[in-house]
Amino acid sequence: MTSPVKTSSPVRKICWSLALALSLGASPVVFAPVPPAQATTPPAHNTLDPVQPPARTEANPEARPAADNGAVAVMYQRFGESGFPATNITLAQFEAHIAELQSGNYNVLPLTEVVRALREGLTLPDRSVVLTIDDAYASVFREAWPRLQAADLPFTLFVSSDAVDRNYPDFMTWDQLRELAKRPNVTIGLHGSKHGHMIEADSASNLARIKEAGRRLQEELGAAATIFAYPYGEYGTELVEVAREAGFEAAVGQQSGAIGRTEDLFTLPRFPLSETYGGLDRFRLTVNSLPLPVTDVTPGDLLLSEETNPPAYGFTVTAEVQSLNGLQCYTGNHEVVVEQLGLDRVEVRIDSALKPGRRRINCTLPGPDRRWRWLGKQFYIPRS
Repeated sequence: MTSPVKTSSPVRKICWSLALALSLGASPVVFAPVPPAQATTPPAHNTLDPVQPPARTEANPEARPAADNGAVAVMYQRFGESGFPATNITLAQFEAHIAELQSGNYNVLPLTEVVRALREGLTLPDRSVVLTIDDAYASVFREAWPRLQAADLPFTLFVSSDAVDRNYPDFMTWDQLRELAKRPNVTIGLHGSKHGHMIEADSASNLARIKEAGRRLQEELGAAATIFAYPYGEYGTELVEVAREAGFEAAVGQQSGAIGRTEDLFTLPRFPLSETYGGLDRFRLTVNSLPLPVTDVTPGDLLLSEETNPPAYGFTVTAEVQSLNGLQCYTGNHEVVVEQLGLDRVEVRIDSALKPGRRRINCTLPGPDRRWRWLGKQFYIPRS
């Protein structure tokens, strides 16, 4: 159980609970707020926010999208593999997700298109959703691909080359990956060569692993990957710079939150989904979330040391968010104090050092249209 959250005035407390858990193994865990039931039902319209400025065009080169004009990326791993509940989504859950995305309320886009829109300052459709899959398990080809193909939904698959090269029976083959790579709705991204804790390795080793994996994808699939997924969603300042140096256009983690205009293209958030966090109500809550646009985030490095643990976490909320009433921040098994300084600065203080491994802090704020603004950070504490 988690300790109750203490929030200092003038930030008000929300009178509902948060389902909290911590990642104990290789799989990601998401902390999901449980607001009133009506907040999980998407509105029956699919229009842009009336205050959304126009997209930048040749006729209007100065127009820029609002900071909350972003997208939501979700992450899957295994499909219909009940022996791995922490990384698996049931087929019934997955089919319900697909049906929801086909309801007419959403715009499912390739990740590459969202990255381009963010980079070039183009407006995205409201309720833009991105589907991503990590690790290239065999069940992707067997279960997920036929369903996504039938629904005509684009997705990005992140591949670790060593597992495919070694012909592990639990993973896809190069022939299967070639079959997907030639499809217009499939983007192949890179997950490194070995699926290890890159955050604990030095920059030279990480760059070598990335280049080797990139070489193998180029050889086998005939195209270079342009987007990178950090293994386990773990990254710090040095690993982000390695991803930039390797020539990628963007990189994604596994911290919960909506993708916003203030986010670095090399630290894009994704909501990990699993059996526990794959129910339809929670899926609706996730894909309807909005960014919590922030700047001046501290600490700058998510790889913590003994001296920086617990982190002095803080951020400045941009002017688009007119009120912080209802802001809450959470982490597991720790007492959290949230303090608002002035109109827009938020400081989050944790009562004691975080345990080794991946540890997440999530902040949520009621947004417009009964949607939730969501900001997540994943810190990493070395085990030695």
